[in-house]
Amino acid sequence: MRMLIRIMDKLITLKELSEILKVPPSTIYSWTHMQFIPHYKLGKSLRFKESDIEKWLQKRYCKGRATRKIDINTIL
Repeated sequence: MRMLIRIMDKLITLKELSEILKVPPSTIYSWTHMQFIPHYKLGKSLRFKESDIEKWLQKRYCKGRATRKIDINTIL
């Protein structure tokens, strides 16, 4: 029963994901075509599990630098 609960996490539509990530739907279509983003294909519809997207985003987190790196050659 626990497995069924995990599988049945809330699924969101392409439009909803587009609004959440602030990217055009065409970008998300490209990502799914390249297998870059986790998704489910239900007939002709795409769906995304919220928990999968959260994990996917966490993997792409980049911590900013504490200081700015300056290349002295570009200044001279």
